[in-house]
Amino acid sequence: MRRISRVTRIAVAVTGLALAATACGGTSSEKNSGGGSGKKDLGLAIAYDVGGRGDQSFNDSAYEGVKKAEAEYGYKTAEAEPKDGESDDDKAARLANLAKAGYNPVIGIGYAYGPAMKTVAAKYPKTTFGIVDSVVEGKNVASLVFAENESSYLVGVAAAKATKSNHVGFVGGVDNELINKFQAGFEQGVADTKKGVKVDVQYLDDDPAKGFASPDLGEAAADKQLEDGADVIYHAAGLSGQGVIKAAAAKKKWVIGVDSDQYGQSTLAAYKKYILTSALKEVGGSVYALAKSVHDKKPLTGVQTFDLKVNGVGAAESNPEFKTIPGLADAVAKAKKGIVDGTIKVATKPKKK
Repeated sequence: MRRISRVTRIAVAVTGLALAATACGGTSSEKNSGGGSGKKDLGLAIAYDVGGRGDQSFNDSAYEGVKKAEAEYGYKTAEAEPKDGESDDDKAARLANLAKAGYNPVIGIGYAYGPAMKTVAAKYPKTTFGIVDSVVEGKNVASLVFAENESSYLVGVAAAKATKSNHVGFVGGVDNELINKFQAGFEQGVADTKKGVKVDVQYLDDDPAKGFASPDLGEAAADKQLEDGADVIYHAAGLSGQGVIKAAAAKKKWVIGVDSDQYGQSTLAAYKKYILTSALKEVGGSVYALAKSVHDKKPLTGVQTFDLKVNGVGAAESNPEFKTIPGLADAVAKAKKGIVDGTIKVATKPKKK
């Protein structure tokens, strides 16, 4: 395995910690595709994950990086949407078409692009590829990974400070290694902050296409946790999380968003009062950082880790209640300092029960 590097503070700081996700609509889109002209270095292209642009979460965070690169460098960009029930071959064809058209870098948003990325990157050695949430070996591949457990720890601290029933919940899209990191950090943050708080855990589906793109499943899971007594629920479920947010707001209970600062998203404005915070994940920052490196002719490769030390993850503070609930903001700030200086070690796997 190649040397593991950490993205510099400067590269991430350029993006800012709280990129505001824009309400983008859910339709498929590809702009300035270059018409298959074959011209080289047209600019940045990304292939979205399940849920596509408009999920108000993971994919929309990636889109913020596209917008920033497009505005700064004035070049063409392309966006490619996923299809329902698609295969690895479909994903490979999407990545290959973007590379063949001359886009550089080409970034797959989500771990599902792993097998396709490995195959396609080898066929286009002059193109820099990026993949979010997975590690793919290749001389021209940058693996953009995050310390989701660290941001989840911070919102776990917030949940423990906000709960009145001493009962909180976690809703994950799919029960896998990645989402387990969110659960592990959240549970540890709760436990370290307030002893005796119960944490309910529910995963939505084994199929990512359902687990991350079914608001109805998210709403049903949240309803059950709320009925059982939870008064703060954290979701790591992509588009499905909109259902979790809706359910919590309907019962006037706290909900914690993920990836983007969901308090500031216009399509969730009706529920924003109850979005206490969000576990931020600078997917847009990583997209921009890779685009910048290619533009500067110093393309990043290997594993690029975005953690609290480089502001690659964090906890949103947009909701005024974040600073008015007694002790919450101070506890989160103290936890962040502890993680950064190493006095707090955050688990990446949930404890066996």
